[in-house]
Formats: sequence, structure tokens, C-alpha cells
Amino acid sequence: MTTTLAGGRAARRQTMRRIRPRRSPAVPLVIALWAGAAAVLWLWWDNTPSLADTAAKILAAGRITGLLAGYLMALVVLQMARVPALERRVGSDRVARWHAMSGRYTVCLVIAHVFLTMWGYALQAGKTLGDVVQQTVDSVNTLPDMGKAAIGTGLLFLIAFLSIGGVRRRLPYDTWYHVHLLTYAAVYLTFWHQITTGNEFAVEPAAKTFWYGLYGIVTALVVWYRILTPIRLNLRHRMYVEAVIEETPGIVSVLIGGRKLHRMGAEAGHFFRWRFKAPGMRFSSHPYSLSAAPRPDMLRITVKAIGDHTSRLRELKPGTKVWAEGPYGAMTAQRRSRGKVLLVAGGVGITPMRALFETLPGAAGDITLLYRANSTQDLALWDELAAIADERGARLMYAVNSPDGERPDISAERLRQKLPDIDKHDVFMCGPAGFAQSVYEALRGAGVPARRIHHESFEM
Repeated sequence: MTTTLAGGRAARRQTMRRIRPRRSPAVPLVIALWAGAAAVLWLWWDNTPSLADTAAKILAAGRITGLLAGYLMALVVLQMARVPALERRVGSDRVARWHAMSGRYTVCLVIAHVFLTMWGYALQAGKTLGDVVQQTVDSVNTLPDMGKAAIGTGLLFLIAFLSIGGVRRRLPYDTWYHVHLLTYAAVYLTFWHQITTGNEFAVEPAAKTFWYGLYGIVTALVVWYRILTPIRLNLRHRMYVEAVIEETPGIVSVLIGGRKLHRMGAEAGHFFRWRFKAPGMRFSSHPYSLSAAPRPDMLRITVKAIGDHTSRLRELKPGTKVWAEGPYGAMTAQRRSRGKVLLVAGGVGITPMRALFETLPGAAGDITLLYRANSTQDLALWDELAAIADERGARLMYAVNSPDGERPDISAERLRQKLPDIDKHDVFMCGPAGFAQSVYEALRGAGVPARRIHHESFEM
């Protein structure tokens, strides 16, 4: 059984929208990040006297690594705040990669800071490198706020260990997610020793004000966008499960009702983080894309059963309360810069592509959708896609395995055969990481510039 969900007037208005591409602010943000790091270096340099001996040099190195670690900690939390300017303009997957990279650098800097500082203290006390452990214990027991810092550092190391690729893949998503939230506690606990023991903040009141301001702004963003904004969203729209419909074996659509849903600011290509208030699902929040344009009274997600949470979706009862956070994602019509568009979907990656196929502005022949699946039985939402293609004069193609299991050819040459002017297209794609990488390479080989290939992945 399939379900047809038209986008209504909102989708038609979207279809007629002029092409007004919005550039990602990623480059200015990276420049601002490095400018902040330069300011931290200047703060250290301005408060560092001449280094007369080895102990002073080692302590100076410990101070700079500690300052940079403290700066990066603030950025790590900022990247977890789900600020719309980042989530919708830069892209949630890109921000997540920044977060992971910042976290790795932070942990390395913290290790260097602890080791160098304790080594410097040991040398000042007439001890040797072998006394670093005992010096660390003594410092934790005697210096202000060092006990909190030790606990916070331990939490950071735990989070870093559980975020290692091989370890994380063995953990249930919900376990990793909730442990990851301990980052807030770790940052809070390590913050206070920076103020009480940091030489820069003791001798320079302006530096202390700047540090309080940095962490205060980040804390305010977290409280506003991760707590208050979702509360306001859900109280206003009061969402619930209206129906669950099986599209193909293993793939279901969940229809979500509510009040004035078209005023949530959601567009085709966006996703939400969904929490269903059903047994076994109340404490699980997972990202799923909209598989149809938002309607005033309904949203829809389409999900493949690949884990415990996704498998339980088919058991949801009508009337089940829904808690959502979003909308998020940057793979929307605002990324488009050309008149012609190719949409490429792999498997359940069809969900945002289906919504874009319906709503992207374009004349007859401007929009093409290529749908990759293992078999024709796995082509979820195919009837809807065919109806949209007929209505809009769009082109719909599929690529499935042959009866003997041979994979279809999606190479640069094949793409150029099907679309001779492919180098003049924008390309939106969604699918598993391996599929996306192979298609990306084929598109680049076919002459599509990287800046016109738009991809967003939840596999982070």
C-alpha cells in the first residue's frame, strides 16, 4: 500500500519561487574561528615574560595549550547548540564534522596542557619528569577548582573514547547520544579552574571579561536553541501520529498531524529530530527527513527499518504524541544556482529527494530524478514520483540491479549519455556514504563543479 501526499498551495508557491541561491557562510565562519585563536595567542604572548629557564618554558607551553583548549571547548559546545544559522546555512552534517574535529583537537590540547603544566610544576619544585603523576595528584588536592577540572577532564576522555569510530559503531545510537551530552558537564567543570588558576585572567581583567562573555554567549545559545525553542515549537504545533502506512516491505511512512505546521519554517530538503512518546521510544531522538512538502495540517517522514528505533515506527499508534526539533539541514532550494537540476537518490535517501522533486522551481524538462535501488520492489514512493513527473513534465529514471545481481552503471560516461548537458546542472543527492562518494566522483568526472553538488548525510 502507498500513500499519496500532495504539497498543496505551499508547495505550489515554492515551485514558482525565483532562483535566489544563498551562499554558505562556512568560509567567513572559519576565518572568524582562526581570528579568535589568534586573539588567544596574543593574550598569551602579552602576558608571557621572558623565559629564563626550562621550567618556565614548559609552563608557558602548558599555558598556551590550556588557553587554546579552553577556546576550542567553547566552540565544541557552540557546534552542539543547533543554531539555525549553522544548521540551515552551513549544513548539519558539516557542522557535525566540525564538532568531531574540534573535539579531537580539544582532547589533544588538554592532554598536552595537563602533562606540560604538571611537568613544569614538578621542575619548579625540584622534582623530575618521573614525578609528574604525584605532582598531578598534589595539584588536584591543593589548587582551587582542580578537583572539578579533574572530573571534567575524565568525562572528556570518556566521551572521546566512545566517539572513536570502531567503538561508536558497536554502541547503540541512544547510548552514545546520551553519553555525548556529558560534554556540557565536562565543559562546565573544567571552566572554573581556567578563571581561578589561569595567569592571563589573574593579571588582565579584560581577559577575564572576554572569557566570561565567550562562555556566557555559548551557554545562552544552548539554552535558547536546545531547550526553549523546542519547547515553544511543540507547545505551539502539538504534533501527533495520524497514521503509519507501509510503502514497501521494510519501509513505512509516518503521517504527523498538528496545528499550523506550514508555519514551522520547514521546506523540502529539511529534516527534524523526532521523538515519539511511545513505549521504548520516549528517550530516543532520531533525524528523519520530510518526504513531502509541509502542509498546514500534516508532515510526513518515510523511514527504512534498519535498527531498533526505525523498526518500532511501524508499531506507532494513531494519536501518539510527537516531540520534534528543527527544521534543520541546508539541502534546500536555496542552494540551487542553475535552471536545471539533477536529483540523485540511493535507497531511502529518496525521502528528501521526493520532496524536492515536487517543489523545486523549474519548467518542463528542467528537473531530473535518478533513483538507485536494489530492485524495482525497493523503489519506495514510486507511484508518487511518477505522478509528480507527469504533472511537472520532469524526467524520472531508476537504476536497479539486474536479475543476476549486477549493479547498474552510474559512471561519468553513462551520466553524460543520459544528460549531455549535465555540467550545466545543479545536483542534489542523498544516500549511503559509499553510494554518495561514487556518484560524487562520477559527477566530477562528468564535468559538474564541486560547488554545484549538494549532499547532506546523517552518517556522522
